[in-house]
Amino acid sequence: MLSKIFTPVRIGPLTLRNRTIRSAAFESMCPGNAPSEQLLKYHQSVAAGGVGMTTVAYAAVTQSGLSFERQLWMRKEIVGGLRQLTDAVHAEGAAASIQLGHCGNMSHKSICGCTPVGATTGFNLYSPTFVRGLRADELPAMARAYGDAVRLARESGFDAVEIHAGHGYLISQFLSPYTNRRHDIYGGSLENRMRFMDQCMEEVMKAAGDDMAVIVKMNMRDGFKGGMEIDEALQVAKRLQADGAHALVLSGGFVSKAPMYVMRGAMPIRSMTHYMTTWWLKYGVRMVGKWMIPTVPFKEAYFLDDALLFRKELPDMPLIYVGGLVAKDRVEEVLDHGFCAVQMGRALLNDPAFVNKMRDEDHARCACRHSNYCIARMYSIDMACHQHLDEELPPCLKKEIDKLEML
Repeated sequence: MLSKIFTPVRIGPLTLRNRTIRSAAFESMCPGNAPSEQLLKYHQSVAAGGVGMTTVAYAAVTQSGLSFERQLWMRKEIVGGLRQLTDAVHAEGAAASIQLGHCGNMSHKSICGCTPVGATTGFNLYSPTFVRGLRADELPAMARAYGDAVRLARESGFDAVEIHAGHGYLISQFLSPYTNRRHDIYGGSLENRMRFMDQCMEEVMKAAGDDMAVIVKMNMRDGFKGGMEIDEALQVAKRLQADGAHALVLSGGFVSKAPMYVMRGAMPIRSMTHYMTTWWLKYGVRMVGKWMIPTVPFKEAYFLDDALLFRKELPDMPLIYVGGLVAKDRVEEVLDHGFCAVQMGRALLNDPAFVNKMRDEDHARCACRHSNYCIARMYSIDMACHQHLDEELPPCLKKEIDKLEML
């Protein structure tokens, strides 16, 4: 009998050939903030590997929204390069999506070209940098930037957009009581904290029209004391449904406060600092990294318990599960709980053909062993699995990876 994984699924106006989506895991393959041949070939390989839709990550809606040097910035000049990527994905039979967002306070002037902006004025220890709170009169233009980015995505041939409203990025910074300490109509009550999100969604839905799917990634929990919890997140999800979103991706965590809550496991600090070029940052992270980036144990389908609460409370909303899926059996279990599709990141980095493997094998499992080396190196160079590198790893990094994979 055909596995449910390989049945078509409809998300808004878009029908996918199966229920698998490559999650918007940051590739760090965009030197000059533009798409590269490397980015194209990676997403083409995932499409050829059988995925229903692949998601290009993370594209800043404005220059001020850039958090990395090798990150996409949506502007007219890159449409041609993105069109080549979407054409290549479509030729393999998959759909193409792009994640759009603004990093808010998680940047530095050397990257985004200005003092980083966020929901509230303050200091971001993780950059480290001072942050300017956005004025109320700046927010309508910022919301329109999301709509403009959707229009560019349409022109580039994307079938869907994924609006990033989680992980401590700008929309999430407005939603979370931890980062939103405003005293105007955008702060205080949850109703006020959702106001900027509503403005962004209004612009996004206008730009998407009636033939482009709109997916929103959101937090179920921020993952630390003082952050947004499930009770408020459920209200956010219901508001996003009312705002017109076609599906929600249920995630959690703040990359600047609880990064391993998002990804699980340990951060390989030695590997991370090995690729850093700024000497003071390299040695600073090596000294305090384990304190700043605490380990959160990995387990398969680690967001499922929380996601089931959302499945119960939003019976009519298409919900996409993400988090810790590396085996066909667990993918089928998640779909049996009523989620319309699943997203996978590290599994498809480890094996771009993992979806085809699930089609061909009854109990397929990818070879990812959760050392998170791929995440450690993406902050400085491209995201890559250590099992498939052309270069030889130094003994000190091999030792670290081996240790983490035994946990």
